[in-house]
Amino acid sequence: MSLRQIAFYGKGGIGKSTTSQNTLAALAEMGHRILI
Repeated sequence: MSLRQIAFYGKGGIGKSTTSQNTLAALAEMGHRILI
């Protein structure tokens, strides 16, 4: 079983880029192939 979570935010300055980059970096370290 896998957990998937999707959130959409339109407002600026709430850390969307930082959160996504940190998440993708962690996935890449786990061996997942990442495309941004």
